[in-house]
Amino acid sequence: MFAGMNTGATPSLAAHHMALIPPERLAEIQKEYFAELAHIATNPEAIKVKDRRFAGKAWHSSWSKVIAATYLLNSKHLMALANAVETDDKTKQKILFTTEQMIDALSPSNFIATNPEVLENIISTQGQSIQKGIANLLGDMKKGKVSITDESAFEVGKNIATTEGHVVFRNDLFELIQYKPLTETVFERPYLMVPPCINKYYILDLQPDNSVVRHMVSQGHMVFLVSWKNPDASMAKVSWDDYVGNGVIKAIEVVKDISKSKQINILGFCVGGTLTSSALAVLAARNEHPAASLTLFTTLLDFTNTGILDVFIDEGMVELRENTIGGKGGKYGMMSGLDLGNTFSFLRPNDLVWNYVVENYLKGNSPPPFDLLYWNGDATNLPGAMYCWYLRHTYLQNDLVKPGKLTICGEKIDLGKIKCPAYIYASQEDHIVPWQSAYESAHILKGKNRFVLGASGHIAGVINPPVKNKRYYFENNKIAPTAQAWLEGAKQMTGSWWPNYTKWLEQFGGEQKPVSNTFGNAKYKKMEAAPGVYVKEKAATAIN
Repeated sequence: MFAGMNTGATPSLAAHHMALIPPERLAEIQKEYFAELAHIATNPEAIKVKDRRFAGKAWHSSWSKVIAATYLLNSKHLMALANAVETDDKTKQKILFTTEQMIDALSPSNFIATNPEVLENIISTQGQSIQKGIANLLGDMKKGKVSITDESAFEVGKNIATTEGHVVFRNDLFELIQYKPLTETVFERPYLMVPPCINKYYILDLQPDNSVVRHMVSQGHMVFLVSWKNPDASMAKVSWDDYVGNGVIKAIEVVKDISKSKQINILGFCVGGTLTSSALAVLAARNEHPAASLTLFTTLLDFTNTGILDVFIDEGMVELRENTIGGKGGKYGMMSGLDLGNTFSFLRPNDLVWNYVVENYLKGNSPPPFDLLYWNGDATNLPGAMYCWYLRHTYLQNDLVKPGKLTICGEKIDLGKIKCPAYIYASQEDHIVPWQSAYESAHILKGKNRFVLGASGHIAGVINPPVKNKRYYFENNKIAPTAQAWLEGAKQMTGSWWPNYTKWLEQFGGEQKPVSNTFGNAKYKKMEAAPGVYVKEKAATAIN
């Protein structure tokens, strides 16, 4: 990828990419580079490095500042070259992504010899820091991932996922949890939460002060939640249709039966939102409309622009997966949750990979406990058949938004037949679901919709409880023709968007009724206490 990333030669891309840069633009970029390099060489005392990787006191020496400044200049130069390559959008995106990955990997902070903080640690600990680092590295090699939090500090059901409730239904695909009310009365229409099957459900129920589940219960909602099973090799043939029919649609049926309600309010988060929308489209094709309202958190329905994930997905990649785990030629397998987790971590390598490589291995430190990062590392596998269908028909071919194109659970589906009002939430800095793409759902779904844009990323933007009064969000009750037009007409609000959402949802809850502390009913019996059994299942380090 690089012809050079040092001070002795001008850093460059691969020769075939360099050839695609217009000569006049290349000359301009090189001229800027040498001017800035000369400034560093002749004015080392004037160097100011603004990068958190080089913020420590040990980086303030002239030698260290020159190393950091030269690296940052080389990085800037390489990104300028990558941006100057004239090629198709897909190839350009891959060049930019690969360039950023290599730049981040080659940071001087990632190497013992060029990281003064690491060298100081080695001296002050008489080599103990390196010994601890090697022990940390060997431990992570056994786990198959870089440790990003103290996993011993958390236990599901003990200090995370602690909202009180019981499992009231279980099949081979999911458990349904019914939560205990915290109010004297509840809305007559129940509230069903469908989290992503690519992660554990307790992102919605971390700890009491940041639990979406507990917040919704405290607002007077009769809350049910789908807890997906962590698939093993025996489930390799489980399909997208199974997740829709035996998963979401079955959960809707059970919730309606237990609550004796003809309609429910339903939430889908990320892939859970895509599954939920698919399920409601299947039911709409049968002229069934069980949802009084639909909520989508950071969900893609239109996969035209999938952001950085588009780098990984093309016809060749999807065919490879189909031939190895997706059932082509009779070969079924599993998509490893560990592999998926490592891939997602490298979408933000400085935050989720290299930072911990330096701290854990080079400095010999142990990561502190953090509930969200514990959840992030609790891997979930995916059945090969389901995963490959999902890749082809959403990311690759964008079939979900084409009316009548897909047949799911025996029905030709049309998302436009979902008529209930929808609350569509997206996060401004989401690198997995670009907010502009999430906004398109407001046009695809034909009910009276509301779109809200929160601050931060894919997860942190969602988990933003009012009590912390953090961040901000944008609201605009009108659905504009484009995402940018919507934002231009939006008003920025301070704090959490959760109160905005719960106020919106109230109008679809129906009448208030006295609380019942009964779990399930005669047909669907009360079973294990929450968080149930499935959420505790761990993904194996390797899948055969």
